[in-house]
Amino acid sequence: MILLRLALKSLRNRWITAVLTVLAAALSVALFLGVEKIRTGAKASFADTISGVDLIVGARSGGVQLLLYSVFRIGNATNNVTWESYQDIAALDAVDWAVPLSLGDSHRGFRVLGTTTEYFDRYRYRAGRSLAFREGRRFEGLFDAVLGADVAVALGYGLGDPIIVAHGIASFTEHDDKPFRVAGILAKTGTPVDRTVHVSLEAIEAIHIDWQSGARDPSRLVTAEAVRDMDLTPKAVTAAMLGMKSRLATFRVQRAINEYAEKPLLAILPGVALQELWDLVGVAETALTGVSAMVVAAALVGMATMIFASLNERRREMAILRAVGARPRTIMALLMTEAAILSAVGIVAGAALLYLALAIARPYVDAAFGLYLPLEPPALRELLSLAAIFGAGVAVSLLPALHAYRLSIADGMTVRT
Repeated sequence: MILLRLALKSLRNRWITAVLTVLAAALSVALFLGVEKIRTGAKASFADTISGVDLIVGARSGGVQLLLYSVFRIGNATNNVTWESYQDIAALDAVDWAVPLSLGDSHRGFRVLGTTTEYFDRYRYRAGRSLAFREGRRFEGLFDAVLGADVAVALGYGLGDPIIVAHGIASFTEHDDKPFRVAGILAKTGTPVDRTVHVSLEAIEAIHIDWQSGARDPSRLVTAEAVRDMDLTPKAVTAAMLGMKSRLATFRVQRAINEYAEKPLLAILPGVALQELWDLVGVAETALTGVSAMVVAAALVGMATMIFASLNERRREMAILRAVGARPRTIMALLMTEAAILSAVGIVAGAALLYLALAIARPYVDAAFGLYLPLEPPALRELLSLAAIFGAGVAVSLLPALHAYRLSIADGMTVRT
């Protein structure tokens, strides 16, 4: 207790240096914990890109590839699923609901997705959150379009604005004879939905009704009005999302689809495929943790430097303590106690700073980036990290403490010129 009081008084006498050291430690701890929060939040948001979907079905390829083009709108399918095959799968007894997905077209760099209105009911993200409309409504008319939040912001669209869909992903050929109208704009989700233009399956069929081999057929041109009276049943879809009546039936249905005799198909569990994909891109996670750890290390080295720098000014103080009976190990313990105090106060201040920043910034981060940062107590991993930082803070003071330990009374009383 005496040693603690002595250390506090010593720090109070050097309060400017102590405050700056605590501030450096607090900022580094706040950064370290902030990176950890962002890392876990990004991983959770990534894993919750799509939830509530038991299976995703597409043409046989790789599981990650199917996930990339059906959920993240990256890449293209190797083949399509015929409408008859989709109906067979949707009619399975264990299947509760099925939502078809048709991809292949684009609009000014954003993917166009053909689907049904049930998509807006069944798509879930972030542990069960439903899609919500910022403006407008679902598509009802044949050429209605629903925009993701990023599409509307990037292109400056509002309700009622016309949009022209381009044929293919990187094509200059447009379906300009059948323009769409913006009927709704979705709220920000932080998922690929934000970067997608949603239209009906019938609309996808309608804009391609007079196309053949990737080009418009001049001999069979169909106007936007005339196409409304035609049979617009899709011939094929790119993929489908399935929900089971019972989770226990998921693996049975997955096996049945993978063994489907009419066409080579693949059914994947979204959660498993998402984890595989995260493992591929998780190097950024390691890099972030490494950078924040180096910042903490720099702050700890700075604290050790501060203690070392103050030793020369405190030589007489150390000598007086030795003269009144303090043993060398007491001097050593004093310096380590000061380091422990600085580390502890820096950790507490850093954690408080982080949670204050989270409370202020997380609504904006959620709305702007779709990144959910929960305001929760530190997890076990974070507590262990803080304990390690505290231990490291005490450990780095060992070297200056050993140096002070070796100082003699005669050396401390010597006046240097």
